[in-house]
Amino acid sequence: MDQSQTTAAEPLVHSRLEDGVLTLTLNRPQQYNALSWAMLEALREALRSAQDPDVRVVVLAGAGKAFCAGHDLKEMRANRTLDFQRRLFALCSEVMLSLIRLPVPVIARVHGIATAAGCQLVGMCDLAVASSEARFAVSGINVGLFCSTPSVALSRNMGRKEAFEMLVTGEFIDAEEAHRRGLVNRVVAPEVLDEEVERLTASIKAKSPVAVRMGKELFYRQLEMGIEAAYQLAGEVMACNMMAEDAAEGIDAFIEKRPPQWRGC
Repeated sequence: MDQSQTTAAEPLVHSRLEDGVLTLTLNRPQQYNALSWAMLEALREALRSAQDPDVRVVVLAGAGKAFCAGHDLKEMRANRTLDFQRRLFALCSEVMLSLIRLPVPVIARVHGIATAAGCQLVGMCDLAVASSEARFAVSGINVGLFCSTPSVALSRNMGRKEAFEMLVTGEFIDAEEAHRRGLVNRVVAPEVLDEEVERLTASIKAKSPVAVRMGKELFYRQLEMGIEAAYQLAGEVMACNMMAEDAAEGIDAFIEKRPPQWRGC
């Protein structure tokens, strides 16, 4: 990844679309990609570009030595009004929720540290691939600030006791432990991190776009439902999916023992 220093002329989020993969790179390397107000706004705008029909997968990365060190504490300390804090966390929550509302999978490419809201960012991405050198923490408790918003993401990725331990101790866990707890999908050596991300994106791009889109929306909606309502919704979505051209093409291709030609509808 780009290891250069941010200048005033550079965007806070680098955006690159290549072969269906939109890579968004947080670009405040000197501040370990801390989520300032401006950074959150830039990320919100960058994520809106993922609505482009040419985008099949989004990869979220960080420039420099870290993935993301969480909120910009200096900015928060300099704006000590309740109104500012409320608006900041509302903006942050909007960005976090937009990750699961996107019609395509979002993969966190994690290296270095992912702390506090940076760890929350990993938890809110659909998938995560981490370098074996990555480390994770929700460390607000160390400065008298319980990581309440990150707790929403952590408690939906790992066991309650494991999540709460991180939240009340602020201690770091390594990449292997993050994998064991369910925060990341894969852990690889730093030198093959990009290769592993590309392998995962290639696997997703090989699937029907309409099936992935419908499946992601269903996945998150049913999680918040009771089991009967979840099955009712899932059955309806699956029936509608079966009516898609891609489903007909995929089944025909399977029967005819040939690769499918997805139409995206």
